[in-house]
Amino acid sequence: MWFVYVLKCVDGTFYTGATNNLEKRFLEHKMGKGGRYTRSHKVIQIIYSEQFSTKSRALKKEFEIKSWSRQKKIKALKLETRR
Repeated sequence: MWFVYVLKCVDGTFYTGATNNLEKRFLEHKMGKGGRYTRSHKVIQIIYSEQFSTKSRALKKEFEIKSWSRQKKIKALKLETRR
């Protein structure tokens, strides 16, 4: 199984990624070993995740979400915006 996820950072920004092990990847981000963005923007929590049967589908969804504006992400994914 593959997952697309959105993380909330301390400064209120979002990070979107894809992985086949959501728990492990989240811990990597928390420890500063995830993506470059999350090394400089401390991660608070996973605020959205969606499961996919293939890597290809997950990566397509990740790309789609990353192309959205912040407001569209908040509305479409029903994200919590409080800091």
